[in-house]
Amino acid sequence: MKRLLLLAFLALQFSCKTSETHKVEDQKIRGEIGEHAMVVSAREEASKIGLSMLLQGGNAFDAMVATEMALAVSYPFAGNLGGGGFMVYRKANGETGALDYREKAPLKASRNMYLDEEGNAVPERSQVGELAVGVPGTVAGIFAVHEKFGSLPMEQILEPVIALAQNGFVISENQQKTLEAYQEMFIKVNKDTILFAGNFSAGDTLRNVQLARTLERLAQNGKKEFYEGKTAEILVDYLKERGGIISLEDLSSYEAVWRKPIEIDYQGYSVISMSPPSSGGIVMGQILKMIEPYDIEKFGHNSLKTIQVITEAERRAYADRSFYLGDPDFVDIPTQFLTSVEYLHNRMKDFTFEHATPSSEIDHGNIPGYESMETTHYSIVDQQGNAVSVTTTLNGAYGSKLYVEELGFFLNNEMDDFSAKPGEPNMFGLLGAEANAIEPGKRMLSSMTPTIVEKDGKLFMVLGSPGGSTIITSVMQTILNVVEFDMGMQEAVNAPRFHHQWYPDEVVFEPKLFDKELLDSLRSKGYQVNERNSRILGKVDAILRLPNGSLEGGADRRGDDTAVGY
Repeated sequence: MKRLLLLAFLALQFSCKTSETHKVEDQKIRGEIGEHAMVVSAREEASKIGLSMLLQGGNAFDAMVATEMALAVSYPFAGNLGGGGFMVYRKANGETGALDYREKAPLKASRNMYLDEEGNAVPERSQVGELAVGVPGTVAGIFAVHEKFGSLPMEQILEPVIALAQNGFVISENQQKTLEAYQEMFIKVNKDTILFAGNFSAGDTLRNVQLARTLERLAQNGKKEFYEGKTAEILVDYLKERGGIISLEDLSSYEAVWRKPIEIDYQGYSVISMSPPSSGGIVMGQILKMIEPYDIEKFGHNSLKTIQVITEAERRAYADRSFYLGDPDFVDIPTQFLTSVEYLHNRMKDFTFEHATPSSEIDHGNIPGYESMETTHYSIVDQQGNAVSVTTTLNGAYGSKLYVEELGFFLNNEMDDFSAKPGEPNMFGLLGAEANAIEPGKRMLSSMTPTIVEKDGKLFMVLGSPGGSTIITSVMQTILNVVEFDMGMQEAVNAPRFHHQWYPDEVVFEPKLFDKELLDSLRSKGYQVNERNSRILGKVDAILRLPNGSLEGGADRRGDDTAVGY
């Protein structure tokens, strides 16, 4: 208890909300500044607990585990034990790598499990309830990270997280709104009330004692607790009673996978991002390489020509995503060709500034010889210079809406990220093909894009975002805001964003943030403009290393996101 009180005091001394700004020597308006370390996440509690690991002498990987689990407590909208995610890391010595702890299809899953008798896709089957749940990977992910890179005991890392679950977190205004919005669905799907279906107001404290007990068992028994122990048995029995198909064999056979990240050179910067089964690294790399020949710095930030170039590159990259990308353990992905300069420059040959290229005229590129809106991201840099970029999710808001009361957490609905039927859109409007068809034990395609950027061989930026299909474009535009338009990290994160994904053939703009004449000019060139849809185009949490070696945290203004550093 004394240690917890000390850490709480220290974290308060070194923390700062996102609304506070600082000026450094370049006189730009900056976000939170830390001389040694920084944690940026969707919740203040999670950022502070992550930072507390660094204050105890732990490293970025210890902080990753603590932040991930603290988000599971304080941000159940997307933070989770019942979901999965991806991590990209860069050690202080320059070594890079990636961890895939994405969910998998159960062994009893089948290709046509979400089709009706007439062969039509039934979206609610893959989005809500027991059949929507993929085999969770988050717990395997944190233990894989801890085993390979951790420096503090797991009991010590989880201690403040357990205390947070026991003592409770304060409901924010944003959380009150989402809980109210899903209250009826929680009760309907679970056929009874649940902890999160209560009538909460902003400022109330929500305690999750059952989750605290689950975390205590994880601290004592390790990974096996979740995949083979009491927790596994409770989870499987819960789903079986409801007609679910996840078995103890599914859980016991699950493993997180270390993978090689995607690396793309853009204007001399090395952009290191997630490899398949995330589409993030390849698609973002394609977009960056397609726009690289154009002088968008000269065109200007969010100018007519800049928006045209980026939109047309996005259109072509998402068309390739739909056809070529899937789980690399099941399909062959022509990564080298998809990210080659020759191929990508050729993809833009039919682009003209005179008019839009209709998506109906754009197909995937030809290769010789040859595929959640409600996610959360956090970025960490420690005092040694290690960096982690992590995106984790339940897929939809509160996932499948199924809540395991005895364990204290929601279950994902990641099965919707498969192609239920080739050519049919998922909940984010993304089209899929054979490469992402359902197969037992297969990981579903993702848009998560945890990213690290190097400049001159040194750490420069750490970032990522939630946002379903908009994740890739949100991360890409934030990188461009810094690299091309000389913005600080907080300014780059806050800047208005837009998005195109091939289908539907429309450019989505953040409402009321773009000039009417600009939008009218785009319409006159044949672009379908949508600023009616007020969905958030990502919530980027990022860290920028400044010229003097200190760190600037950029926490997205669109949520409760918070940067803390020291």
